[in-house]
Amino acid sequence: MTATAQVRDQKQTVGFKRVLIATDFSAASERALAYALPILRRYGSEVSIVHVVHPETITWESLPEEFNRERLEAEKQMQRLAEEARIKSFHPHLLIERGRVWDVLSPIMQRENTDLLVLGTRGRGGLRKLALGSVAEEVLRRAACPVLTVGPNVPLAEAGTSEFKTILFATDFGLASVKAFAYALSLAEDCQAKLILLHMVPPMPVADMGPVAYSPAFYLAQELTEWQAAKKKESVRKLKELVPSGAKLRNRPECLVGFDFLAEGILDTAAARGVDLIVMGANPVASAQAASHAPWSLTHDIICGAKCPVLTILS
Repeated sequence: MTATAQVRDQKQTVGFKRVLIATDFSAASERALAYALPILRRYGSEVSIVHVVHPETITWESLPEEFNRERLEAEKQMQRLAEEARIKSFHPHLLIERGRVWDVLSPIMQRENTDLLVLGTRGRGGLRKLALGSVAEEVLRRAACPVLTVGPNVPLAEAGTSEFKTILFATDFGLASVKAFAYALSLAEDCQAKLILLHMVPPMPVADMGPVAYSPAFYLAQELTEWQAAKKKESVRKLKELVPSGAKLRNRPECLVGFDFLAEGILDTAAARGVDLIVMGANPVASAQAASHAPWSLTHDIICGAKCPVLTILS
């Protein structure tokens, strides 16, 4: 059975019952929290909020409590957060831990059977913060559960006031995308959102066009047009096959095929369609830490450029 058939025949129902929100009390984390609120309300989620204090040379144990300013400030900020009206009703479980971010988050997620991890990012830099760099990308590449990331270009205006109205699912038809589509479909059904399915085809390298690449421009353009038409027809067919016949969607999904560099094409489509959420698969790599230092990675580019949250699901 093909991966597409598995999605069609084995629909998964999303249930974000246990949500973990990582915060460093920055504006980025505030945005992430705001965008998580509709999900918490929709699924009646149990919520844990964790703040990770970076390990220092001097340990907490070696300092009297009254002199441990970093710990005291974290407790003060966490208490302020918990008392906000928008959060208080969820009765969040508050955690302040010390260590490397992933080393702290991983056991918490395993212990609490986390269904969704929420991160706010501010672009590269600041290894001691949950910035999109070595810390956040390591989390994205290693988290077994879906990760909702709110990037630096996502506005705070109206965040948390309404559910997702338009969801863009970007796919390369790989295994990670197959798994991610189950979440895109279920969220679209639950929120009665418009669902857009997108497959971006990167520009064809000249070397792949064979002898025609050295032909006059007219023949080259004709060959390219024919190739794009065939590729588009095939991709649209595969996109339509993803949607099961019993899908309970408010509107018929829109299937789009574009020809552009992947990140640019996905971001342009999301902006043009006023998308509220991008859903995409994240392919594992040999080393999550090595991937975090690759500025050209697709996941990084999408999150940094998107004007809406991005939900990634690891294959």
